[in-house]
Amino acid sequence: MTPEEYLTGHPLAQDVFDTVRALTAETGAEVRTTTSQIAFRRRRGFAFLWLPGRYLAHPTADVVLSVDLGRHDDSPRWKEVAHPAPGHWLHHLEIHALPEVDDEVAGWLREAAERAA
Repeated sequence: MTPEEYLTGHPLAQDVFDTVRALTAETGAEVRTTTSQIAFRRRRGFAFLWLPGRYLAHPTADVVLSVDLGRHDDSPRWKEVAHPAPGHWLHHLEIHALPEVDDEVAGWLREAAERAA
C-alpha cells in the first residue's frame, strides 16, 4: 500500500503527510505504509501518521501525528502522551488544520529523527 492509497478520501491527512515528508526529507527518513499507519523511519520509526476514524467510534480529528521522543514533553498541544517502553514517550498530536504543523512540530520531528539514527 502506498501513502496515497492509505490516505484516500482524507485530503487534510494527505497535506499533513506531504508536509511531514518534506520536513523529514533532510534526515534521510524512509516512509513505510501499513494498513494501520504511515511510519517515518531511520534505524527505527520516529513519527507515525494515522487516521483515528479507522479505530475510534467518535474521533475528534481526521489525522494524528505521533512522535517518539526520548523524554516527556509537557506541551499542552499533545492529546495524549504514552510511555510504552523505557526511553520512549509517544506523543500524540491531533491535527485539525495544516498550519498546526508548524515550527514547533518541525523541531519535535528533528529531535525524534536524530534519536532514531
